[in-house]
Amino acid sequence: MASQDHQLHFVLLPLMAQGHMIPMIDMARLFAKRSVIVTIVTTPLNAFRYKTVIDRAEVSGLPMRLLQLRFPCAEVGLPEGCENLETVPSDELVMNFFIAISMLQQPFEEILGELQPSPSCIISDMFFPWTSEVARKFHIPRFVFHGTSYFTLLCSHNLLLSKIHERVTSESESESESFVVPGLPDRIEITKAQLPPSMYANSSGMRDIHSQIREAEVTAYGVVINSFNELEPKYVKEYQKAKGKKVWCIGPVSLCNKETLDKIERGNKASIDENQCLKWLDTKQPNSVVYACFGSLCRLIPSQLIEIGLGLEASNQPFIWVIKVGDKSSEFEKWLVKEGFEERTKGRGLLIRGWAPQVLILSHPAIGGFLTHCGWNSILEGVCSGVPLITWPLFAEQFFNEKLVIQILRIGVMVGVEVPVLWGEEEKVEVLVKMEEVKNAVEELMDEGEEGEERRKRAREVGEMAKRALEDEGSSHFNMTLMIQDILNQVSEKQYIED
Repeated sequence: MASQDHQLHFVLLPLMAQGHMIPMIDMARLFAKRSVIVTIVTTPLNAFRYKTVIDRAEVSGLPMRLLQLRFPCAEVGLPEGCENLETVPSDELVMNFFIAISMLQQPFEEILGELQPSPSCIISDMFFPWTSEVARKFHIPRFVFHGTSYFTLLCSHNLLLSKIHERVTSESESESESFVVPGLPDRIEITKAQLPPSMYANSSGMRDIHSQIREAEVTAYGVVINSFNELEPKYVKEYQKAKGKKVWCIGPVSLCNKETLDKIERGNKASIDENQCLKWLDTKQPNSVVYACFGSLCRLIPSQLIEIGLGLEASNQPFIWVIKVGDKSSEFEKWLVKEGFEERTKGRGLLIRGWAPQVLILSHPAIGGFLTHCGWNSILEGVCSGVPLITWPLFAEQFFNEKLVIQILRIGVMVGVEVPVLWGEEEKVEVLVKMEEVKNAVEELMDEGEEGEERRKRAREVGEMAKRALEDEGSSHFNMTLMIQDILNQVSEKQYIED
C-alpha cells in the first residue's frame, strides 16, 4: 500500500489497560498488512504480555516492532510492577498511575527521535494528550484513538456542549431521574448516575486530565474509531459533523484474528487449555450456551457473584462463566466449594478462572448468548460473532453502550442494572441483581418464540455486516485506505518542501 519512496511508519501508543491495548494491537496488525511499518510503544511488563503476538507477526513478514519505556512506578508511589491499570491495587492510586503516564513524554520523544524510518504519524490513546504536543514538535499528525462507539462519543460530545447534566443536583433521588440526551437522531434517556466519570470527575486531578484530553483532541489531526459505518450510520454522520475534522472508522479490528492461534494468544495468556474449552463446546447444541464475562477490570463483590452463579444455574442453559481471580476472590471460592457449585453444574457449566480466549469462544457455533459488562471491545466481539447480548453495564461509558445495543440495534436484553458499580468502589455497592433477574434475562434471551428469533436474526445480520466491513470492498477497509493515502500525501508534501 505505502510506496517504497515514502515508506510509512506509524507509531502507536496504547493506554496500559487490556481493553485499550488489545484493539490497538489488532489495529497495528491491520496497518502492517497494508505494508505500513508499525512501532508499538509500551512498558516492559506490558510488552512481555504481547511479545508472542508481535514476534509471530514479525515472523510472518509483517513490519511490526515493540519498543519499551520504563514506567516510573517508584517515582509516583505505585508498587513495583504496577504498569497496567488492572494491577492498580486501590482507587486512591489511580491518579498516581496517570501521573506516571504524564512522565512518559520525555522518554517517548527520545525514542521517536531515534526511529528509522522517521515516524509518519502518532496514533495514541486519548489518555496521552501530551502526544499532540510531541506530534507538533516532530511536524507529524497525531490521531486520537477511541476504543468506543460513535453513539457514545456523540452522546458525550452533546452533553458537554449542552451541560444539561450539570443542572441535575447531586442528591441520590435527582441522580436517578432520567433526562433526554440532546441533539441525537433517536430519543435516548439516561440518568446522571449512569454517565461516564469524565462528565463529572470528582477529583481535581481527574478533571484536569479530562480537560487536557478534550483540548488535545481539538488540536489533533484526526480521530480513529473502532467501529464500522453500517453499525451506527446516523451516528457516524452526526459525529463527523459535530467534530468538524477527519474521523476514520476502521473496525471491528478484532476481525484481524482469523486463525485459531490468533484468537488464543489475543490478550493475556488464557487460563484454560483451548482444546479443553473447544471440546466442551463441541458437546453442546448449536446456539445453546450462554457465555458470561465481565471484563478485565471487573471486581464484583462475592455476594453479587453468588447471585450470578445461582441465576445461571437456575436458567437450565449450558454456560461458560469467566470469573476474576485475586486477593478478593477467596470468599467466593469458599462458597463454590461449600455449595459444590461446580459439581452440581458439571457438564452444563464451565468456570474459567482468570483470562478467557473470548474471541475463540464467541466464534464457536454452540454459543447462543453473551452476558456482558458492555465494554466496547466485548460488544463488538459479540456483534462480530452474530450472537445476541444480555447487558449488565458496570461503569465508564457502558450505560451508553447498553442504550446502543438495546434501543438502536435491538440485539439484546437488559438484566436491569440502573446504577453503576464504579471501578475501585465495588465494596460500597450492595447486590444490584438477584438470582431471579439473571435467570429471567437468560430465559428471555434464549427464548425460541417470535421475539427471540427476531433478535437472533438481527444479531446475525449485524454480524455479517461487520465481516463485510473489513473485506477488500468493505467500508472499514476503504476508510483505512483513505487514511493511509492521506498520511502518504502529507509525507510526500513534507519531503517536497524539505527538498
